[in-house]
Amino acid sequence: MSDDLVEPKKVDIVYETDSPVLYEVDGPVAWVTLNRPDFNNAQNGQMTYALDDAFNRAVQDDAVKVIVLAGNGKHFSAGHDIGTPGRDLHKAFDNRLMVPGHVNKPAAELLYTREQEQYLGMCRRWRDIPKPTVAMVQGACIAGGLMLAWVCDLIVASEDAFFQDPVNRMGIPGVEYFAHAFELPPRVAKEFLLLGERMSAQRAEQFGMVNRIVPREKLREEAASMAAKLAAQPRLGNWLTKQAVNHVEELRGKRSAMDAVFHMHHFAHAQNDLVQGNSIAGLDGKAMAAANKKQAGEG
Repeated sequence: MSDDLVEPKKVDIVYETDSPVLYEVDGPVAWVTLNRPDFNNAQNGQMTYALDDAFNRAVQDDAVKVIVLAGNGKHFSAGHDIGTPGRDLHKAFDNRLMVPGHVNKPAAELLYTREQEQYLGMCRRWRDIPKPTVAMVQGACIAGGLMLAWVCDLIVASEDAFFQDPVNRMGIPGVEYFAHAFELPPRVAKEFLLLGERMSAQRAEQFGMVNRIVPREKLREEAASMAAKLAAQPRLGNWLTKQAVNHVEELRGKRSAMDAVFHMHHFAHAQNDLVQGNSIAGLDGKAMAAANKKQAGEG
């Protein structure tokens, strides 16, 4: 082993399911469903790679015209897994991008390498899917959950949905796929990040972050209706239209801005490690959830 590599850390990982993502096709629509409802669809590596598999399956199937991303259970996604038995930070996976493995990298390089692949890189990969994608959001869409919704072309939300990125509590300037100031006006993005408060679906719709809001019991019906309309449009036209709008975002600096903030994000992780001995300031899923509920007046 090279002198600048380390022995991978041995950790116990207990997955509660072998199917963290469900896949079904109904007519021209592929339904991709996050399936860790007992943990509010917290994203671990197992889920990330299963999600990539599902998206790729839909892309390669010419019968599929549209992809809907959903979350099983009460919430769309509570974000990245920072505390379940299935947290697999130190597990090696077969990388999909031109990024090396992370588990044998020292200090801050481990997280930096992993998140280039599993967070920033994967989200950019999914944003560029050539078929229209619709996120179907109910309940909580928090931190890493935002990334999954934001890579989709359209977002339909339930009336009880809310959006939140509270990681400033960890001293971190937002999640890795930093689309905040493109999804929201700059001053609203600052409020969203600095205060870390919940943003209702109704308020998100005012800024164009959400396309449509319906009662929770009508959510799948509305997503299916949108998907059917998209499926009826020309395949190449859909792809070119996606590329056209995405290109405008790139001209506005989305990619370069995201690269810069990704490095700020990892400086914050390193600072936390140096000062507190923990990259996320000693906070875990339970602590963050409790703080979120308290802030929202629920606990």
